[in-house]
Amino acid sequence: MSLEFLITSLIVVVAPGTGVLYTLATGLSRGSRASMFAAFGCTLGIVPHMAAAILGLAALLHASAVAFHTFKYVGVAYLLYMAWNTLRERGALKVESDLDARSAAQVAVTGVLINILNPKLSIFFLAFLPQFIRADEAQPLARMLELSAVFMLMTFVVFVGYGLFAASLRDRVISRPRVMTWLRRTFAGAFIALGLRLALADR
Repeated sequence: MSLEFLITSLIVVVAPGTGVLYTLATGLSRGSRASMFAAFGCTLGIVPHMAAAILGLAALLHASAVAFHTFKYVGVAYLLYMAWNTLRERGALKVESDLDARSAAQVAVTGVLINILNPKLSIFFLAFLPQFIRADEAQPLARMLELSAVFMLMTFVVFVGYGLFAASLRDRVISRPRVMTWLRRTFAGAFIALGLRLALADR
């Protein structure tokens, strides 16, 4: 495992994106346990993209304008839906004291969908992972799986860190209605901005 791969992966994982935003919002509104489910869901959501990259399906997505744009606009619609729910106090910033099994599952599923519905991830992994596999690699598939596993582990650890940080501020945030209103508008605006960025993305 090269140091270059680890550093590059860390930069990619730490960079603010939809998954980070969702994990932070979940930690602020529902606490540390919920943020871990969010981190798990977001991490699980990149598995199909990595599988697509490994199996070459991402190249097909890249080549097909119809497939790419269909996938992309479904993702945009979901981000706008999340923004709307956040403003209505039913989405990522829905305050809950107790996290039951159903709520935990909903948190994880939302995290999965956030990443699954982003076609740029498949294309990113298609371009990213092969860079760290030597031309003379004896078992390239095994190497790709190894790199994917490390990337996923790093994603989960970093996202849990984000979530726990947000959860540590929870009591000071949810007790202030004005702050919560401001946060809901901010997070909703951020989801809208990410949706617009995805809408304008090219293959």
